[in-house]
Amino acid sequence: MAITTFIPELWSARLLYALEKSHIATNLANRDYEGLIQNQGDTVHIGSIGAITVSSYTANSDMSAPETLATTDQTLVIDQAKYFNFQIDDVDKVQAAGDLIDTAMGRAAYALADTSDAYLLGVIAAGADNGNVIGTKSAPIALTAANVYENLVKLRTVLDKQNVPTSGRTVVIPPDVYALLLNDTTHFAIAQRETGENLIVNGLVGRIAGFDVYMSNNAVSAADGGSGGSTTYYSVTAQVADATTYAEQIIKTEAYRLEKRFADGVKGLHVYGAKVTNGKEIAKLLCTV
Repeated sequence: MAITTFIPELWSARLLYALEKSHIATNLANRDYEGLIQNQGDTVHIGSIGAITVSSYTANSDMSAPETLATTDQTLVIDQAKYFNFQIDDVDKVQAAGDLIDTAMGRAAYALADTSDAYLLGVIAAGADNGNVIGTKSAPIALTAANVYENLVKLRTVLDKQNVPTSGRTVVIPPDVYALLLNDTTHFAIAQRETGENLIVNGLVGRIAGFDVYMSNNAVSAADGGSGGSTTYYSVTAQVADATTYAEQIIKTEAYRLEKRFADGVKGLHVYGAKVTNGKEIAKLLCTV
């Protein structure tokens, strides 16, 4: 591809599509407000409606006056901005088979998605309601193949008690926890066979305990220095998409000719932000493997 044929709008759309194919964490969040952002620093207003009262109806009797709905306004700030900037030498372009820029743009999309996924999973884990956390940083739950299912059921129970809808529940786990599930032939393996070919979708690896299970290397982990030394633990989260809002946009892609080289350069800017709007719809398990 010559730099003279580079169409920024086309490549921005193509890059955003490639991001969609690479994302894992965005399957866990609501993205209804994505078309409203244009630049870093934009603010998106998220309106939500409070509870609605249900009353008993008596035949031949007037209903009470309609209640005034209470609304709340939360703001999502697009405060994350990441860029890529690469060059391809004319000599390399001539010697290589295929379009190097096209391949490099695919790699750039994967890198951007990996970075934003790590950010989004961190926002979700940090936003869980304090009453929805199982285990502690200093005493995380030690998961094994024998108890991993029962702890996922505990996550389900936390959401059940918060009246979280059962439809669309997801849980995101690191590879080590996925390995434990693969050894649980009583529960997870059966669910995995039932879902069949639908598993190969952006990190989706199966179903268990009412959750779509996503595996990610970006699952949140940290170390806590207790009296017994530093312990590395994971934050396994279970949620519905309505709990978190995420929005992203590729706002710039530019091709340019390097002044002091025989090479083409391409750079792009990816902006995004996320906000937990209802922490009660997120349950968190602090665990070790």
